[in-house]
This record gives sequence, C-alpha cells and structure tokens, in this order.
Amino acid sequence: MGKQTLYWASNLKWLRTKQQLSQYRLADILGFNRNKITAQESGKTKNPRMEDLVLIADYFQVPIDHFIKTDLSTFPDAELETLMKKQPDLTGKHIRVLPITVDQQNEENMEYVPARARAGYRSGFSDPSFIAALPKFTLPDLPKGKTIRMFPISGDSMEPIPSGSHVIAQYQQDWAAIKNNTPCVLILKGSEEDIVFKLVVNEIKKNGTLSLVSLNPAYPAVQIPVNEVLEIWTFIGYLSKEMPAASVSLQ
Repeated sequence: MGKQTLYWASNLKWLRTKQQLSQYRLADILGFNRNKITAQESGKTKNPRMEDLVLIADYFQVPIDHFIKTDLSTFPDAELETLMKKQPDLTGKHIRVLPITVDQQNEENMEYVPARARAGYRSGFSDPSFIAALPKFTLPDLPKGKTIRMFPISGDSMEPIPSGSHVIAQYQQDWAAIKNNTPCVLILKGSEEDIVFKLVVNEIKKNGTLSLVSLNPAYPAVQIPVNEVLEIWTFIGYLSKEMPAASVSLQ
C-alpha cells in the first residue's frame, strides 16, 4: 500500500491566506505562538499535537479528516463552502481536550486561575504543563467527581457580584445542554476579553450562537458564534472580600 499524501501543512497555509489572516493574527486567535503556525505550514512539525489539529480544524470549520487527507485548494468555491458548513459538532462534546491534574489519592485537583495567569489561560488552557502550574484549592460542599476551577472576574457588568470576585465553576462538556440564563464563565478565542462571566441564552440549535447577558441592565446582550468559544464553565458560587450592599428602603 502506497504512502498516504498528507495536506495538513498546505491546507493550513491556503485557508489562512484565503481568509486574509497573517500568521500573527491566526496565532493570536488560536492562542498559539506564531512560531507554531510557521512550523506547521512549512511542514517542519511532522507530528502536530492532536489538540492543535482539532483546534485549527474547528476554527476553519473543516472536518479534520478532509483537512489532513484532501487538497482543499482543488475544491470549487461552492463545494468548499458546502464542506465548511458541515461543522461536525457545535456542542463542544467531541472537540474538547481538557487536561486535568490529580492528587496523591488520584482525586482530581481543583485549579485556581489567579489574576496574573488570566491573560495566559486562553493560550494555555489545553497545555498540561500550564494547568499543572496553576495553584490548587479546596472548599467544602463542592460537587464530587467533577472538574472545577476558580476564575477571577472584573468590571461591573455582573453586579451585584462585585468586581474582583472569584467565580467557582464546573466544566460543561455538552454546550447544547446549557439551560437558558445559566450563569457561566466562558473562555473566548478572538475577543478582547479572554475570560467572561455572563448569563447564557442557548441558541446553538437555532443558529449556532450563544447570547451573553449581563446582570447589570446597563450592558446590552452580546451574541457570539459558538465556534468562538474555547471552554464553558457553569456557575457554582463565588468568593469576595466585599460585603454586599445593604438594600435601602424607600421610606
């Protein structure tokens, strides 16, 4: 049997160029170092990490099998457009590669993402060494056998939860199962905000989007395509050093 021709490197370069993305811009969107994109396009990376393959193929909305085995540059535009509309999974169930750490009793650790690590989480969320370096925490009465992390939040969009609070959340595997108005921490790809805390209105089955709603009515809802989301964590509770404001009687 002859050797299989692989088109990963050429397809990556062709799709990036077709969408008028620089290597720097694509690397920033995906949370990669630009050198990784360069190495993959040149073919120097002979065995890319599976996490990278899945993330890149998902971003371009091309089934990974076609991305690797088919010369996409030979497709007519109409056929390519049809192929790219056949996104295999919008739920997050089959495209998530979540590294975890365990303690000496083989129980899963709960990681805390401190403010200093917040900016790097988007690029390191799938890197086992990054996750292993995060501080660990324990609290009573949290769900057992679940993946739980604590994230810092800032700003007043979710008041009365104050800015500077730390939200404790559980990893959400099936995005399509999220009920409307569930408070969630979302890790986003290309947004200026890498970690956001919002109420989620689930419109995945309707149009492939999520609406992010703030508790503070001064902030309008924002609709985002689900393929701009890297991770979703559902709210369990929060920690804050601030006392809640007392309610004021009209009398």
